Amino acid sequence: MIHRIKTIDSHTAGEPLRLVIDGLPAPEGRTMLEKRAWAQKRLDHLRQSIMLEPRGHTDMYGALLTEPVTRDGHAGILFMHNEGWSTMCGHGIIAVSTIAIERGLIWSKQEGRPATVQLRYDTPAGRVEAEARVSYRGDVVHVESVRFRNVPSFVFEPSLLVTVGARKIPVDIAFGGAFYAIVDAEAAGVPIDAAHLPELRKLGMQIAREVENLRQVVHPSDPGLTGIYGTIFTAPAQLPDAHLRNVTVFADAGVDRSPCGTGTAAVMAVLNDMGLLLDDVPFIHESIVGTTFTGRVLERVEVGERPAIVPEIAGSAWITGEHTFLIDGDDPLRSGFRL
Repeated sequence: MIHRIKTIDSHTAGEPLRLVIDGLPAPEGRTMLEKRAWAQKRLDHLRQSIMLEPRGHTDMYGALLTEPVTRDGHAGILFMHNEGWSTMCGHGIIAVSTIAIERGLIWSKQEGRPATVQLRYDTPAGRVEAEARVSYRGDVVHVESVRFRNVPSFVFEPSLLVTVGARKIPVDIAFGGAFYAIVDAEAAGVPIDAAHLPELRKLGMQIAREVENLRQVVHPSDPGLTGIYGTIFTAPAQLPDAHLRNVTVFADAGVDRSPCGTGTAAVMAVLNDMGLLLDDVPFIHESIVGTTFTGRVLERVEVGERPAIVPEIAGSAWITGEHTFLIDGDDPLRSGFRL
């Protein structure tokens, strides 16, 4: 039997996003965490098929639209990658919004020709509100950029000393939609460039595992959000207008080509904790490929008893292709593979 899955592919600041538009059943559940658990149990073989080789690769990212779980939500979103299903993805919000508007999946140009379009998403990490700036080329709508109001972001634990080999590395644990271990690249002894990607992948995984050995990382108000999703290496910016350069090693040694949306929020939470972030002042975050996201502090709140910020993250995405993937039940590699 042949299983067909249709997708629209895009990239956000260099990072891919494969949006499934047909071929996967609708996840069940009253909450987005329940829908995520349903997908983990029943759709994971298909996730592997479209994320891993030969249809994808180690660094591929994907998304699936679901029914919203709130009365005023436009859609729910589940995110997927090489290891499983994540709780939130900033570059994915930008990409999904771009695809949804340009291809009429959520918003239709028949609703008028506004300069901006507002979209409300339910994610496993919580409500995310996005605003797309659009232009028109005749009858064709084009998304210029997307900014989104992220979930409250906070520092879980600052300056945790992690031992990797003979080196002790200070690590800030922060949440920006997922939990990250944030380290200074110089302190870790590895520069942020393409030539050192194998070292960054390996060290990023080692740091994440060691943090989880030392601490039980659980969201203070949502026990369903647990564990270290990725390691963010930071360094001085190379672009004249940027403030920091970074690379994020996520899931099972995936490398984010973009500045990482939820990672940018987590880095902003750390900078805020250090007193280095001012309200409504742009924070320009640079990626390993020289692209940028812009962050701003919209609001200061508390999560549990921890001070937190509500960050806004902005960037742009572009559609790169449309695909119909064929999965043959007799194919011994139908669920994909990794090297």
